[in-house]
Amino acid sequence: MKIYTKTGDTGSCSLASGLRVKKYSQRIESYGTVDELNSWIGVCRSFAKASLKDSVNVSLNSWLSAIQHDLFNIGADLATPIADRFEDMCLVSAQEVLVMEKIIDMCQSELPQLCCFVLPAGTQLGTFIHVARTICRRAERVSVALSEVEEINPFVIPYLNRLSDLLFVLGRWVQHNENVGDVPWGKSEGLAALSVQFLGDSL
Repeated sequence: MKIYTKTGDTGSCSLASGLRVKKYSQRIESYGTVDELNSWIGVCRSFAKASLKDSVNVSLNSWLSAIQHDLFNIGADLATPIADRFEDMCLVSAQEVLVMEKIIDMCQSELPQLCCFVLPAGTQLGTFIHVARTICRRAERVSVALSEVEEINPFVIPYLNRLSDLLFVLGRWVQHNENVGDVPWGKSEGLAALSVQFLGDSL
Protein backbone atom coordinates (compact mmCIF):
# COMPACT_ATOMS: atom_id res chain seq x y z
CA MET A 1 0.00 0.00 0.00
CA LYS A 2 1.50 3.27 -1.09
CA ILE A 3 1.37 5.89 1.71
CA TYR A 4 1.67 9.02 -0.39
CA THR A 5 -0.56 9.33 -3.45
CA LYS A 6 -0.29 13.12 -4.02
CA THR A 7 -3.98 13.14 -4.93
CA GLY A 8 -4.74 15.38 -1.96
CA ASP A 9 -2.16 18.03 -2.78
CA THR A 10 -4.83 20.33 -4.21
CA GLY A 11 -6.99 20.28 -1.06
CA SER A 12 -9.45 17.52 -1.88
CA CYS A 13 -9.70 13.86 -0.91
CA SER A 14 -11.75 10.79 -1.75
CA LEU A 15 -14.61 9.38 0.28
CA ALA A 16 -14.97 5.61 0.49
CA SER A 17 -17.21 5.79 -2.57
CA GLY A 18 -14.48 7.45 -4.62
CA LEU A 19 -16.27 10.80 -4.65
CA ARG A 20 -13.80 13.65 -4.22
CA VAL A 21 -14.67 16.42 -1.79
CA LYS A 22 -12.86 19.37 -0.24
CA LYS A 23 -10.89 18.54 2.89
CA TYR A 24 -12.90 21.08 4.87
CA SER A 25 -16.23 19.43 4.00
CA GLN A 26 -18.54 18.55 6.86
CA ARG A 27 -18.17 14.83 6.23
CA ILE A 28 -14.36 14.99 6.33
CA GLU A 29 -14.55 17.14 9.47
CA SER A 30 -16.78 14.59 11.19
CA TYR A 31 -14.71 11.47 10.63
CA GLY A 32 -11.48 13.42 11.04
CA THR A 33 -12.59 14.46 14.53
CA VAL A 34 -13.55 10.87 15.32
CA ASP A 35 -10.03 9.86 14.25
CA GLU A 36 -8.59 12.52 16.58
CA LEU A 37 -10.72 11.15 19.41
CA ASN A 38 -9.53 7.62 18.68
CA SER A 39 -5.91 8.77 18.91
CA TRP A 40 -6.50 10.43 22.27
CA ILE A 41 -8.09 7.30 23.65
CA GLY A 42 -4.93 5.50 22.57
CA VAL A 43 -2.96 8.02 24.64
CA CYS A 44 -5.18 7.23 27.63
CA ARG A 45 -4.58 3.50 27.21
CA SER A 46 -0.83 4.02 27.10
CA PHE A 47 -0.86 5.85 30.44
CA ALA A 48 -3.32 3.54 32.18
CA LYS A 49 -0.91 0.65 32.57
CA ALA A 50 1.55 2.75 34.57
CA SER A 51 -1.11 4.46 36.68
CA LEU A 52 -3.57 1.78 37.75
CA LYS A 53 -3.44 -1.51 39.61
CA ASP A 54 -3.65 -4.51 37.32
CA SER A 55 -7.32 -5.42 37.84
CA VAL A 56 -8.51 -1.86 37.17
CA ASN A 57 -6.20 -1.46 34.18
CA VAL A 58 -7.46 -4.70 32.63
CA SER A 59 -11.05 -3.45 32.77
CA LEU A 60 -10.23 0.04 31.51
CA ASN A 61 -8.02 -1.26 28.72
CA SER A 62 -10.72 -3.71 27.63
CA TRP A 63 -13.34 -0.96 27.46
CA LEU A 64 -11.12 1.60 25.72
CA SER A 65 -9.86 -0.98 23.23
CA ALA A 66 -13.43 -1.90 22.25
CA ILE A 67 -14.28 1.80 21.93
CA GLN A 68 -11.31 2.35 19.61
CA HIS A 69 -12.58 -0.42 17.33
CA ASP A 70 -16.05 1.14 17.38
CA LEU A 71 -14.63 4.56 16.54
CA PHE A 72 -12.77 3.12 13.57
CA ASN A 73 -16.07 1.63 12.36
CA ILE A 74 -17.80 4.98 12.92
CA GLY A 75 -15.07 6.73 10.94
CA ALA A 76 -15.53 4.31 8.04
CA ASP A 77 -19.29 4.78 8.29
CA LEU A 78 -19.03 8.57 8.20
CA ALA A 79 -16.61 8.34 5.26
CA THR A 80 -19.21 6.39 3.28
CA PRO A 81 -22.42 8.02 2.04
CA ILE A 82 -25.46 5.84 2.83
CA ALA A 83 -26.03 4.98 -0.85
CA ASP A 84 -22.47 3.70 -1.19
CA ARG A 85 -22.31 1.38 1.81
CA PHE A 86 -20.68 -1.96 1.07
CA GLU A 87 -21.96 -5.40 2.03
CA ASP A 88 -21.37 -6.50 5.64
CA MET A 89 -20.25 -3.01 6.67
CA CYS A 90 -19.89 -2.91 10.46
CA LEU A 91 -22.16 -0.23 11.90
CA VAL A 92 -22.74 0.85 15.49
CA SER A 93 -26.26 0.32 16.82
CA ALA A 94 -28.30 0.66 19.98
CA GLN A 95 -26.41 -2.31 21.45
CA GLU A 96 -23.16 -0.40 21.91
CA VAL A 97 -24.99 2.47 23.60
CA LEU A 98 -26.57 0.06 26.08
CA VAL A 99 -23.18 -1.49 26.88
CA MET A 100 -21.76 1.97 27.64
CA GLU A 101 -24.69 2.69 29.94
CA LYS A 102 -23.98 -0.52 31.85
CA ILE A 103 -20.33 0.46 32.26
CA ILE A 104 -21.34 3.94 33.41
CA ASP A 105 -23.72 2.50 36.01
CA MET A 106 -21.08 0.06 37.26
CA CYS A 107 -18.40 2.73 37.65
CA GLN A 108 -20.85 5.20 39.18
CA SER A 109 -21.72 2.65 41.88
CA GLU A 110 -18.11 2.83 43.10
CA LEU A 111 -17.88 6.63 43.17
CA PRO A 112 -18.87 9.17 45.80
CA GLN A 113 -21.94 11.20 44.94
CA LEU A 114 -21.20 14.10 42.62
CA CYS A 115 -22.32 17.28 44.36
CA CYS A 116 -20.54 19.96 42.31
CA PHE A 117 -18.97 20.66 38.96
CA VAL A 118 -15.44 19.29 38.69
CA LEU A 119 -12.40 20.62 36.87
CA PRO A 120 -10.57 18.56 34.24
CA ALA A 121 -7.63 18.21 36.61
CA GLY A 122 -6.05 15.76 39.01
CA THR A 123 -3.98 12.82 37.83
CA GLN A 124 -2.34 12.68 34.44
CA LEU A 125 -4.51 9.79 33.29
CA GLY A 126 -7.71 11.36 34.59
CA THR A 127 -6.91 14.63 32.85
CA PHE A 128 -6.13 12.88 29.56
CA ILE A 129 -9.51 11.14 29.72
CA HIS A 130 -11.13 14.57 30.16
CA VAL A 131 -9.30 15.77 27.03
CA ALA A 132 -10.76 12.78 25.18
CA ARG A 133 -14.18 13.72 26.55
CA THR A 134 -13.99 17.25 25.12
CA ILE A 135 -12.88 15.95 21.72
CA CYS A 136 -15.79 13.50 21.84
CA ARG A 137 -18.16 16.42 22.39
CA ARG A 138 -16.70 18.13 19.34
CA ALA A 139 -17.05 14.94 17.29
CA GLU A 140 -20.69 14.85 18.35
CA ARG A 141 -21.25 18.49 17.37
CA VAL A 142 -19.76 18.15 13.90
CA SER A 143 -21.65 14.89 13.34
CA VAL A 144 -24.91 16.64 14.26
CA ALA A 145 -24.05 19.37 11.74
CA LEU A 146 -23.39 16.70 9.09
CA SER A 147 -26.68 14.96 9.87
CA GLU A 148 -28.55 18.16 9.05
CA VAL A 149 -27.28 18.22 5.48
CA GLU A 150 -26.72 14.51 4.75
CA GLU A 151 -28.19 11.24 5.99
CA ILE A 152 -25.94 9.34 8.40
CA ASN A 153 -26.27 6.28 10.62
CA PRO A 154 -28.83 7.39 13.25
CA PHE A 155 -26.87 5.65 16.02
CA VAL A 156 -23.63 7.60 15.50
CA ILE A 157 -24.80 10.65 17.45
CA PRO A 158 -26.26 8.67 20.40
CA TYR A 159 -23.02 6.66 20.51
CA LEU A 160 -20.86 9.79 20.72
CA ASN A 161 -23.22 11.40 23.21
CA ARG A 162 -23.10 8.41 25.52
CA LEU A 163 -19.35 8.04 25.04
CA SER A 164 -18.78 11.57 26.31
CA ASP A 165 -20.81 10.66 29.41
CA LEU A 166 -18.75 7.50 29.85
CA LEU A 167 -15.47 9.39 29.52
CA PHE A 168 -16.58 11.87 32.17
CA VAL A 169 -17.34 9.02 34.56
CA LEU A 170 -14.11 7.22 33.67
CA GLY A 171 -12.15 10.39 34.40
CA ARG A 172 -13.57 10.34 37.92
CA TRP A 173 -13.31 6.57 38.24
CA VAL A 174 -9.61 6.31 37.41
CA GLN A 175 -8.79 9.12 39.83
CA HIS A 176 -10.83 7.37 42.50
CA ASN A 177 -8.76 4.24 41.87
CA GLU A 178 -5.58 6.30 42.05
CA ASN A 179 -6.75 7.56 45.46
CA VAL A 180 -7.20 11.10 44.15
CA GLY A 181 -10.59 12.73 44.55
CA ASP A 182 -12.43 15.10 42.26
CA VAL A 183 -11.06 18.61 41.81
CA PRO A 184 -14.14 20.79 42.48
CA TRP A 185 -14.87 24.01 40.61
CA GLY A 186 -15.12 27.05 42.82
CA LYS A 187 -16.92 30.00 41.25
CA SER A 188 -15.02 32.45 43.48
CA GLU A 189 -11.60 30.87 43.08
CA GLY A 190 -10.54 32.52 39.82
CA LEU A 191 -7.83 35.12 39.32
CA ALA A 192 -9.83 37.73 41.21
CA ALA A 193 -9.15 35.69 44.36
CA LEU A 194 -5.43 36.30 43.82
CA SER A 195 -5.77 40.06 43.28
CA VAL A 196 -4.61 41.04 46.74
CA GLN A 197 -1.56 38.80 46.47
CA PHE A 198 -0.48 40.21 43.10
CA LEU A 199 -2.07 43.64 42.92
CA GLY A 200 -2.26 44.68 46.56
CA ASP A 201 -4.48 47.69 47.01
CA SER A 202 -3.96 48.98 43.50
CA LEU A 203 -7.57 48.21 42.63
